[in-house]
Amino acid sequence: MKTWPESIAVRTRGPLDATVRVPGSRSLTNRALLAAALARGESTLHGALESDDTEAMRDCLDALGVRIDSDGTTFHVTGRAGHLAAPERTLDVRYSGTTARFVTAAATLAAGPSRIDGEPRMRERPIDDLVHALVALGAEITIEGKAGCPPLAVAGGGLPGGSAVIDGSRSSQYVSGVLLAAPCAVSDVTLQLKDGLLVSRPYVEMTLSVMKAFGADVGWRGEAELHVAAQPYEGREYAIEPDASSAAYPFAAAAIAGGRVRVEGLSAQSAQADLRFLDALEAMGCTVLREADACEVRAPDAGLRAVDLDANDYPDASMALAVVALFADGPSRIRNIGNLRIKETDRLTALETELRKLGAGARAGRDELVVEPAPDSYRGVEVDTYEDHRMAMALALAGLRIPGVAVRGPECVRKTWPDYFPALERLS
Repeated sequence: MKTWPESIAVRTRGPLDATVRVPGSRSLTNRALLAAALARGESTLHGALESDDTEAMRDCLDALGVRIDSDGTTFHVTGRAGHLAAPERTLDVRYSGTTARFVTAAATLAAGPSRIDGEPRMRERPIDDLVHALVALGAEITIEGKAGCPPLAVAGGGLPGGSAVIDGSRSSQYVSGVLLAAPCAVSDVTLQLKDGLLVSRPYVEMTLSVMKAFGADVGWRGEAELHVAAQPYEGREYAIEPDASSAAYPFAAAAIAGGRVRVEGLSAQSAQADLRFLDALEAMGCTVLREADACEVRAPDAGLRAVDLDANDYPDASMALAVVALFADGPSRIRNIGNLRIKETDRLTALETELRKLGAGARAGRDELVVEPAPDSYRGVEVDTYEDHRMAMALALAGLRIPGVAVRGPECVRKTWPDYFPALERLS
């Protein structure tokens, strides 16, 4: 096992001139793993992500009786046709929010009871909106943690189906969790969005795309209702795209350090929500080239412009945007990102703290972040990650321009991109 240092120093550099490939999409990998696990027959997933998050999903599915063999980034999954085994051990989701939400729904399809738990931070991440919807569909689930958070006890025995209202205003993963399990319910499932609200809607669209690829009959009925037929998934071969969330960091590196960075294999037609981060970089003055099999960012000659943007569609990538904003020509406001408060850490408060530590002005509101550049005050410091992979990856970017920046606790990047720091170094 790799030994990680207590901190990693980031080398200033620029302008960049690099072509890179990023790991497979975590979001697509975990969705495809669950669909394949519930499918009839065999599935092969190409280009899958190997990381702590996808390993957590694989371990949980293994406990539920699903056989998954891997050959590098190719996963071979033997589906169980919607009938999962009763686990003999606790389903440990670790730090993985997607695993917690998706496995909770899947565990309703197990032959017997399951207990779902994770690392201490997972016991602070609410899951009650998902549980309420599953209970309305006939599942038996008990929340054992405080304030609507794990651990959970899921009775299993199948998901009857029917109609439910779900609150999707805090996390789209609650909606995706129900949807992914729904084709294996006894009867059709109709899901109504409470007050018509849905945060990070593109991630639900991604879920629908994966489900349809595996043969599900699912779709919207108007703007606020989804319908899923009780029609099992079918095994298939499925190619997983490079991760647009991970690609945000090399794209941001070009904006910060100058020059150009090209990410291969990431199509401009991708449905991944974080690809919309490129629109934000364009608004800041970058030139973006979008192609069928690659995207490229070129830094502006005249410097970065301040922006006022709604980043609800790409909240994870908004963290990289906050660091790019350190080098803009005025204050930037990033809006509608309140769900960052219920991620691996309270990311809004953490960003405010660490950007101030670097010497910038930063103000976190209920659902927004204002970044005020102060280049004459910037200083090289050790920034903290809060055991959050996206905090580590985003804050490291500041070191491309600010000498002396180091990232404390860098090992948290194992969650989605274990080789992030070597990749960042290779951008020079």
